[in-house]
Amino acid sequence: MAVSGDYHEGMSFKHRTIIDTIPAYKQGKPAPKSDDKRTYKVSSNENPFEPLPSVVKAIKKRALPHLNRYPDMRGWPVVERLSREIGVKPENIVLGCGSTEVITQLVQLVAGPGDEVVYPWRSFEAYPIIVAGAGATSVQVPNLSNGRHDIDGMIAAINERTRLVIVNNPNNPTATSVSDTDARRLMNAVPSDVLVLFDEAYFQFNTYADTNVAMDLFRDYPNVVVAHTFSKAYGLAGLRIGYGIAPEDVIEGMRKVALPFGVTDVAQEAALASLDAYDELSDRVKSIISERNRVVTALVRQGWAFPDPYANFFWLPLGERTDEAAAEFEQAGLSVRAFSGDGIRISIGEASANDAVIEVCAKLKKAGF
Repeated sequence: MAVSGDYHEGMSFKHRTIIDTIPAYKQGKPAPKSDDKRTYKVSSNENPFEPLPSVVKAIKKRALPHLNRYPDMRGWPVVERLSREIGVKPENIVLGCGSTEVITQLVQLVAGPGDEVVYPWRSFEAYPIIVAGAGATSVQVPNLSNGRHDIDGMIAAINERTRLVIVNNPNNPTATSVSDTDARRLMNAVPSDVLVLFDEAYFQFNTYADTNVAMDLFRDYPNVVVAHTFSKAYGLAGLRIGYGIAPEDVIEGMRKVALPFGVTDVAQEAALASLDAYDELSDRVKSIISERNRVVTALVRQGWAFPDPYANFFWLPLGERTDEAAAEFEQAGLSVRAFSGDGIRISIGEASANDAVIEVCAKLKKAGF
């Protein structure tokens, strides 16, 4: 049966045409299958440590008996706990299914058809999907050659149609950090009625001495929103819980477009238990940073040149040879995140996985990469 109107290959039904422009989000590949060697997944920036026993215990005791009930939609116990930890009012915090949903809430709140969202590129792959999903237009500002944000370019891209500016610190996938000077220069250039989102999913791993701390800006400017997550440092990626910090009226608006009951009781209890076990989790973060430094030192000695990483991953800018290098990693039992024609993002995993990464990099370097 013929369909009236425009026909879109793969979608024969009437739909929003902007959906045809949205790239599907690609999840990091699982560890390659092998019968004769151990393989590793270092493609998704996951925490390699298993959940803390205290977190598992809290889930079993406080969440599992209530699976037949809806969770607290506001997540009030978590919100109140975070407000004390951060030093803001509970009305300044909103929960989401990971920081990705928090970002989605914000974009849905401020942007629609005819509006623009400015962000660096390459950066978090969900940005163009979220923006297009809201019907708005992405304004992608290419990173500098060292993988950092082009702050001057981002400032120049702001106009009367701009509804949101996104800063990714550290930037995914280049692992670079944004300096406090650059962040404040950007804030001073953005109109006070245009929100600026600081996406800090990996801030616990950021050891850059001059890094910007978004909460400092939150206290100095009226238009700052901060997105954090429990997925990375806290290792709760599978439970999907993150949070946003923003002015009260922004939080009120974000809650209106939030997914009802999106953050489960299991995730909320795990977040509370993780906050109680911060010292243990901090030790794990320090261990990951130590491993990152070990890998970086080894690769620099091999002759590699890449941006100094300030997240739990690093970036190899391999250009046209990206896919060729990715195949070598896979053959060695390592799944990495390859961006064809651009580079490879490699997560810091357990020590044995990192050893395997170092070995493959040595092989690639000898092969002329």
